[in-house]
Parts: sequence; structure tokens; C-alpha cells
Amino acid sequence: MQRQGSIGGTAAIRIRVLGGLLLAAYLAFIAWFTLRPLDVPWVMPANLRPLDGIRADFALGWVEGARRIGEGLALLAPLGVLLPMAGGRLVVSPLGSLIRTMAAAALLSLGIEMLQTAVPGQVVDIDSLLLNTLGAGLAHAAVVPAGRSWLRRRAVRLAGTAAPQEGPAQGRTPTIPRVGIAPWSDALPPSSP
Repeated sequence: MQRQGSIGGTAAIRIRVLGGLLLAAYLAFIAWFTLRPLDVPWVMPANLRPLDGIRADFALGWVEGARRIGEGLALLAPLGVLLPMAGGRLVVSPLGSLIRTMAAAALLSLGIEMLQTAVPGQVVDIDSLLLNTLGAGLAHAAVVPAGRSWLRRRAVRLAGTAAPQEGPAQGRTPTIPRVGIAPWSDALPPSSP
């Protein structure tokens, strides 16, 4: 049975499969790119203070600082689109989707940073976690709401019906009238003299 609020029929399956395949390929690339050992003569110490690495990048010049900020934002930015695509939901809360996507990106970035502690030449940087999460959130905000809106309009145009609405997955829950509790004085039997 198809969930309500998802793209109907085979289109949902195609989008989810494509999203899942692209997500798996991208995660494999990220694992290779971020967890490969680097042959360097020395490395900087780990940065555990937020924004210290960004200040140090801009101390090297605005061009170098902007390049490094851009790299940090771009690394996990595709997750902002691929995660909702793999989910395949058409009707969903935009804020909820953004929060879920940014949380997933933050957890993945944290996992990468933790694994980098064991890789020669790689350095832990808290600013990378912040920039990676922000990059995924910006990509999500820029692409996903417009893409979902376009898909909803396309589904309406193709089906010739109203746009799909989010509804309960199991049907309507019957409403049972509430029974109030009688006041204490009414609950006791009348006393006899």
C-alpha cells in the first residue's frame, strides 16, 4: 500500500531508487575523499574551538579564506538534495525536512571527523562539521522546496486531480466523547440525620 503524501506509483519508486543509488555513490566518494591517508611532512593540531579555523583561513587572505570556506560548504552539500530524494516524499513539512537533513549531515560529518583521528595526515576540525552541516542545509533550502513544488504541479497536471494531501496513514481515528468526573459532593451519597 502506497503511503499518502508520497509521489504516486512508479514515479516514487524511480525517484527513491535513483536517490538511493546516487546517495550510496556519493557516500562512497566522501569516504574515499575524507578518510584516505595523506602523505604530508607535518599537520596542524586539531581544532576544537568553533570558528578558530575560519579565522586562521582568513588570516591567510580573503581569497584563500573564501576558497576554504567554499570547500567546507560544498563537501556535504549534495546530501541536502540526495537525502530527501532517497526519501521520496512529496508532501512534507519544509522545516521538518530541513531539520532532518541538517541533523543527518551533522551526524555524518561528526562520524567523519571522529574517523579522521585514526587516519595519518587528516586533522579533526570542528569548523568542518559546522560548514558541512550549513552547506547541506543551504543546498536543501535552495533546491528541495522548489523541486517538490514542481513535482506536485507535475503530478496534478498529469493526473488531472487535486494535489495530494498529507493524511493519516491508517485512516481516521474515531472520536470518543469524553466522560467528565462528577464533582466530589455529587459523588457521595446523601448523609442521613
